[in-house]
Amino acid sequence: MLAAVEFETKVQNGLIQVPDEYKQEFSEGDDIKVIILIKHKLHRQKDIIDELTENPVLVDGFLSREEVYNSQCFNACKVVV
Repeated sequence: MLAAVEFETKVQNGLIQVPDEYKQEFSEGDDIKVIILIKHKLHRQKDIIDELTENPVLVDGFLSREEVYNSQCFNACKVVV
């Protein structure tokens, strides 16, 4: 018969500490099955949206639709950094 317990812990020196409240579930020499689920931190590359969110480009006034789509706009607009 299998009994399951679930807990979160940190690996320290390559060892996984079983919380005291679960130690009564098994005895020395018992065969146990261990499944390890690792929480990985999400590492993704920054994209242009991340870059603009962190470092917004400020312009004097508002841009018209034509100015936004005009490739020369950024040369003619005053960019404040």
